[in-house]
Amino acid sequence: MFWKRKKEDPADSAADSTQESPSTPLNAEPASTSAQPPEAPAAQEPVPAPVEPVEEEKPRKGFFARLRDSLRKTRENIVTRAVQIFRLRGKIDAELLEELEEVLISADVGLDTTLEMMDELRDRIRREKKSDSDDLPWLTRSLQEISREMLEQGERDMRTAPAGPSIYLVIGVNGVGKTTAIGKLAYRFKQEGKSVLLVAADTFRAAAIEQLVIWSQRAGVEIVAGKEGSDPSSVVFNAMERAKSEAFDVIIIDTAGRLHTKSNLMQELAKMARVISREFSSAPHETLLVLDASTGQNALSQARTFMEACKITGLVLTKLDGTAKGGVILAVHKQLKLPVKWIGVGEAIGDLQSFDPDAFTRALFQIETESPSETETAAPTQTPA
Repeated sequence: MFWKRKKEDPADSAADSTQESPSTPLNAEPASTSAQPPEAPAAQEPVPAPVEPVEEEKPRKGFFARLRDSLRKTRENIVTRAVQIFRLRGKIDAELLEELEEVLISADVGLDTTLEMMDELRDRIRREKKSDSDDLPWLTRSLQEISREMLEQGERDMRTAPAGPSIYLVIGVNGVGKTTAIGKLAYRFKQEGKSVLLVAADTFRAAAIEQLVIWSQRAGVEIVAGKEGSDPSSVVFNAMERAKSEAFDVIIIDTAGRLHTKSNLMQELAKMARVISREFSSAPHETLLVLDASTGQNALSQARTFMEACKITGLVLTKLDGTAKGGVILAVHKQLKLPVKWIGVGEAIGDLQSFDPDAFTRALFQIETESPSETETAAPTQTPA
């Protein structure tokens, strides 16, 4: 083996004083909005002036083309380099496979996941007698199939309530795109005709409350927010009371992510879960962890730390469009045994997409010289009603 592993940073080294901000400028004139004043037990924080909900322009490209474009840097880091190695060597042999291992590790696929992929690839080479073959399409197709099989494991559909609202807790450190992901997720559900309530339960940062209020206005959905420093569970309780009286379809709860106080985080999330379950049995239906793909293996470390604090049911992987480290999606999916449910593929309000392993791997392993296929306009996987 010829690789060297880079020492991982601590999981919360980037935990992130960076503030999340909505991706599109807020230049609309103040107008009425569906966001309601928070029903907190304490005095209310002033919230930003309401803005008109932003209507997303229809993208010029189809879903598959946008996905392919968002994975360009990762594709160059894996497929383009693999093709270059193949053309230099001219055949599938032991040296090519060793260099391919280095390519996958450098793209943050991770050591263990890379070794598992390469073991499967070597088995296929033996079974199909491809040793010393010059069949490049077979090689890229095999890598695509191996990747897809890894990513297809686990339940990717969002769990829903049999009756009443579907309630989703969203967690993640500051700076990973958590607030933005929540706003875009609310927009997706609103576009499907669902009534949505956002809950600003990250009361440790005034900016988090303000940003979520702005996103609620942008997505055209309701919100419950409280005063900075108030008990997050009291905000959640107010939201549950409102949900019982107004019959929302979906409730999305923003939470604080403070890895340096892991025990407090666990207690806080457990308290929220108790408040929710007293009002709606079997809720919360999902606990989604938001990870920033551009942090590579550090995202894996963050996920492990959160998994020690609470039960996670799925992942949201953001910022895939701006990184060459998109291979981390294979590492987090395989090593953590958690399904990726949503991916962020751009800055527009509609660029949070439900994760489709087949479309993802086809876009990732498409050789640049190939013509885009008719699947370019294929629709993404449908979210459940």
